[in-house]
Amino acid sequence: QVQLVESGGGLVQAGGSLRLSCAASGRAFSSYTMGWFRQAPGKEGEFVAGISGSGDTTHYAGSVEGRFTISRDNAKNTVSLLMSSLLLEDTAVYYCARKRSSVASVPILRDFYSPWGQGTQVTVSS
Repeated sequence: QVQLVESGGGLVQAGGSLRLSCAASGRAFSSYTMGWFRQAPGKEGEFVAGISGSGDTTHYAGSVEGRFTISRDNAKNTVSLLMSSLLLEDTAVYYCARKRSSVASVPILRDFYSPWGQGTQVTVSS
């Protein structure tokens, strides 16, 4: 059974940077697209970024493009999200998730992903 564990969240000032990591257990990590999602208080969860199994394809939400970078290390079964130029509105719980199927696409809808990690809080202060 695949388990995902996020780390790296915390409190950061606006304009600062933070790197989130997600460690995956189980086999065939490199066969699956991984995604980062976030949910702010009182808001719907939203797609942030995704990366294909090989790492060749990435996709970002418009609100983070140019500020966030997703990457993966298939030898270590990890996926990372480097967040720069953080804004107050980036405050949320961030979740990593594995795509349900091994088809090499990067969907943005939550239903395409399972399992999910427990989440890590990111708080951006002014």
